[in-house]
Amino acid sequence: MTIILVEPEIYNRAMKLPAGPHPVADLGFLGAISALIALLGFGVVRRWRLVFWLILGAFLVGGAVRIPASVLELAGVLAPAGPVWYVLFQAALGCVQVAIGIFMLAGYRRAGPWGA
Repeated sequence: MTIILVEPEIYNRAMKLPAGPHPVADLGFLGAISALIALLGFGVVRRWRLVFWLILGAFLVGGAVRIPASVLELAGVLAPAGPVWYVLFQAALGCVQVAIGIFMLAGYRRAGPWGA
């Protein structure tokens, strides 16, 4: 949400929208992401196994893809998705995602999904 407020052009480029303000598209995207996070949060509270595996896969795969993509963007091999600070932020998020995924796997091995 902060990135949409601070620099909405990042999302406009990612969604291939023409230049200029797009409050409806930005709010629609924000609403869809918020609804997905709310559904996943509900699944975590209810300890749904499917949600555990979805989150684990998203964290491990998503983080593992973000890190090399950010390195390639900084090296100039791929077109940058935004300013340098944004690419570095994406790389840091990828590292955190992979770490959380590894901790989830360790917890699964120790006590099962959701530590049950």
